[in-house]
Amino acid sequence: MAASTYNRTQLSRLFKSCTSISDLTQLHSLLFKSGLLHHPLYLRSFLSLSSLPPWRNLSYSLSLLLSSLSQPKSNSLPYLSLSLPLFRAFSSSIHPSYSLSLFTLLHCKYNSFSGSSPFPFPFLFKSCGRAFSLSDPPYTPFIQSGRHLHCRVIVFGYVNDHYIQNSIISMYSLFSDIESACKVFDEMNVKTTASWNCLMSAYDKIGDVKSAERLFSLMPERNITSWNSLINRFVKEGDLRGARRVFDEMPERDAISWNSLIAGYAQAKKYKNALGLFHEMQRIQLEPTQLTIILVLNACAETGELMLGKKIHSYLNSKNILIDGYIGTALLDMYAKCGCLELARKLFDGMPIKHITCWNAMIVGLAVHGCSDEALELFATMEKEKKQLPNQTTFLGVLIACRNKGLIQEGKRIFNRMMDEYKITPGIKHYGCMIDFLSRCGLVKEAYNMAKEMPIKPNNVLWKTILSACRVHGQLELADSVFKELQEAGPLGEEEFITMSNVYAEAERWQDVERLRESMVDCGSLKIAGWSQIDSFG
Repeated sequence: MAASTYNRTQLSRLFKSCTSISDLTQLHSLLFKSGLLHHPLYLRSFLSLSSLPPWRNLSYSLSLLLSSLSQPKSNSLPYLSLSLPLFRAFSSSIHPSYSLSLFTLLHCKYNSFSGSSPFPFPFLFKSCGRAFSLSDPPYTPFIQSGRHLHCRVIVFGYVNDHYIQNSIISMYSLFSDIESACKVFDEMNVKTTASWNCLMSAYDKIGDVKSAERLFSLMPERNITSWNSLINRFVKEGDLRGARRVFDEMPERDAISWNSLIAGYAQAKKYKNALGLFHEMQRIQLEPTQLTIILVLNACAETGELMLGKKIHSYLNSKNILIDGYIGTALLDMYAKCGCLELARKLFDGMPIKHITCWNAMIVGLAVHGCSDEALELFATMEKEKKQLPNQTTFLGVLIACRNKGLIQEGKRIFNRMMDEYKITPGIKHYGCMIDFLSRCGLVKEAYNMAKEMPIKPNNVLWKTILSACRVHGQLELADSVFKELQEAGPLGEEEFITMSNVYAEAERWQDVERLRESMVDCGSLKIAGWSQIDSFG
């Protein structure tokens, strides 16, 4: 049936019945054939549905709007209201500057923004702020665009609209321009709770914690966003006790409150606390968000809480939540780190799209748990498919697999390929793995040369690895050189003195043993032997 035979009510029902972007494109074809595609009513529906979740497809939305601009009598279309979904979508996307470009196009070519409505401006201010913060290095013309828009709202008479004022404060906070943000705040006739929160965020942005806390204490009314900001502030400072105190004092909590504190514990490696908080969530029957699940799965991976990880997996299945993306990677990583390689591999093989983090979790998991052949085979598959390029983590997993298998020549080849073929600079962990590998294989001199020649300053762990290898393989002269490197690197502990003392003892250099013992006493590294007393007459 042609679209022209449908009435307005029937077409509205067709829009409401769309369940996917595929349905929407079919409806697009129907209206295009009938010549109704660019009718304002249907065009608005298309732009709204295609620019917002769950079917967001901004390239489709933008091309549809631009094609409408080229239609006859396009000047009569209400582009102000039609473009709002696009402004909103672009302001939250990875390309916020596109909304500014669209604004310029419509204003210059069609004069669609003569000040007839305040609605686009909050999204435009948000776009300016996010575009500046995402640019690397910071692109100052976005600041100029923001100030220009600020002047426009003053000219148009929207300066007292608190939604616009709040968005301006947020924009200046992203510019780290606290002076301008405060000026807008001070000039507000009505300060909403959101206004106070915006200015507090501005202080947080520049790290002025005292001013942010002072503002919090002055707030006439606090909402959940205010309390969450305070929790995040304590978390950023590393004051988890303060964060927990605020959390406990909150009159009400939302998912952000719980996630902020769980994330704080996880960042501080206090995984038991993070899991304890999650159990509290379960007791009050609060539904976890995807972020909560990811944070808890990461904590399970670090603590070996396999049973809880499996329960979360069952929960995801019961809720028909698609296990891919960040959740899939977190679940896979949990199984791999807990040693459940069979379940990890099953999950990995079932993922339709495998991000580099998925490959890394599987390769490293196999390598660490001694499945070197499988790890190397998976790396070969990854290179063959060419869908994802290996990164530093990938190569670390492959080097661990080579080390555990004793494949010294293959390890050297992989290490060189990482630099020469993939142009990846090795980090301290890559050098550490190679030096440990060479030391285990008795190539102690080669390990020493690598440590001396590496562009990164070797840490004590690397030198201690070589020193231990010198003792095992009887490299006395080299041990002297390594010990000197350790002394230059910083204060020595008891472990280094004992290792070197054992090297001298095995070479029967007793005077050197005694000299080291005296050095240990002088620097306070020699510990008094423990002793105990038993009353035999008890």
